[in-house]
Amino acid sequence: MARRLRIRQIKSASGHRFDQAATVRALGIRRMNAAVEHNDTPQIRGMIFKVRHLVEVDELGR
Repeated sequence: MARRLRIRQIKSASGHRFDQAATVRALGIRRMNAAVEHNDTPQIRGMIFKVRHLVEVDELGR
């Protein structure tokens, strides 16, 4: 089974570039302090890298 990541928004995307706000929405985060879980894939890691200053990531393991 793949490793999981818990992603939580810790800073508002408002006031940042449009593509960064769109990336946060594409991750499935709808509001501040909301957390979502995703499989650890290169695509998700790339999205996290783009908005790393807005989110907090925890590795959940297997």
